[in-house]
Amino acid sequence: MAVETSPARIREFTDYLHGLLARLDPSEGWCAVFRHRDPDGVRAWLDGREVPPRDVVEALLQDLRTARGPGVAASETPKARGLHAAALVAHDARPGAREDLADRLDVMLRERKYAAERYTRLSEALARATGRAEADALGVDLAWARDDHDRAAARCAELRDRAAALDRRARRTAPSAQVPVPDMAPVPDAVPGSGAAPGREAVRRDVPAPADRPAPAPERRTRRRRGSARFAGVTDEAAAPVVVPPAVTSPESSPSPGEGPASFPAAAPATRVPRGARFAGAVDGAEEERAGPGPGAPGEPWAAGESVGAAERREVARCVGALARLRRDGRSGEAHALLAEAASWPAARLPLLADAMRGAGLDADWTTLLWEAASLPADRLVAAADALTAAGRTGDAERLLRQGVVRPAEETGRAVLALAAEDRHREVRTLLDAHVRTRTPEEAARSAAPGPERLVPLLLAAARDVSQERYRDLLHALRVAGFTT
Repeated sequence: MAVETSPARIREFTDYLHGLLARLDPSEGWCAVFRHRDPDGVRAWLDGREVPPRDVVEALLQDLRTARGPGVAASETPKARGLHAAALVAHDARPGAREDLADRLDVMLRERKYAAERYTRLSEALARATGRAEADALGVDLAWARDDHDRAAARCAELRDRAAALDRRARRTAPSAQVPVPDMAPVPDAVPGSGAAPGREAVRRDVPAPADRPAPAPERRTRRRRGSARFAGVTDEAAAPVVVPPAVTSPESSPSPGEGPASFPAAAPATRVPRGARFAGAVDGAEEERAGPGPGAPGEPWAAGESVGAAERREVARCVGALARLRRDGRSGEAHALLAEAASWPAARLPLLADAMRGAGLDADWTTLLWEAASLPADRLVAAADALTAAGRTGDAERLLRQGVVRPAEETGRAVLALAAEDRHREVRTLLDAHVRTRTPEEAARSAAPGPERLVPLLLAAARDVSQERYRDLLHALRVAGFTT
């Protein structure tokens, strides 16, 4: 009975998807975009070989709203979401699903990074554009890069949700009360307790291996690159259609930096706190009370009479050694989880990590770690950039800030207001300088929405410090957006 249930749920969703697409114009909206950008992916969804990501279902429902009206879309939405959720659970119940999710997350993180870098390049090119035709073409490319980034970020969050759900189900069905220690990375080496983010629970080192160890995981399959609409919605730049993405953002499609579901590493005790820069500040009060001591508290190595520098160098060396082993063994998903963890370490460790990772030939991973750190809350983002600048890594600091302000413009505005309320004026200037340099004038103007009276003068002051031309462009964009200057 259980064997038949999973395929039946997938078939039920596949049948529904066929019916939904039959009600849409294949040459319009997101339906046309998905068919154009990844026809193989669409066929895989319709054949039941894959289940589309959540944002695809939401986009198709938006197409239905446009084609058939709000009432029809509203009545279909609960059924579509319910069938899709059931199909995902059934798909993830298959053997090897956990490994498959780790592989997909690895791809998604890289796609998200690529989209953010492309967005930054295009923003800079648009700021230098001299003609209307060039600006229009870059504007189209910029819209696609923004959609690609938001879609990839949403899919990273969805994959972590699915992995966390798998872990919860595994704990509920475990034969004993003790959760087995998985055969994955050597956690004490990869994520040492003293290397955890401030206020996070340390991983125990003295947990004995259970006598009845779980069966070894299936042999790792040869990985094929997953991309395009099935997983990231990101293709090579030349493959993007020359149309502006339909204006749709589903409620679930664009999680803000600093927010997200449970973390992706292997199953852990139920009291484990989400880690990594993406989850900074996302711990509720009860979890914070259970979390371990912060830096300098009893139990931390540098509180036991050792110098902070020596303790930090040891933790950095352990982290980089574990990362090198994971890369050597091809365990990319775990490597990314470790990078996310390291990105939330104290800012002073970033220059040490840069030296150690580049010395170990992990330059690409250092780039990924910077991207993860770009999701830190604004105050910690500025602190990280300051630490890199103080260590002579100005280029890395500038890159970190550029990536950090790729977050939604309104979120940057709220972060600036919070810093200003605490009289942290230097951090405000640093963040806004990167913001007005990197974002288009129209995007920078949108960041004034959370508090125009306070933010408009700050934005204009930052733009004036960049150049008179940037000041005039932003002034015009603010007026067009309806803000009084």
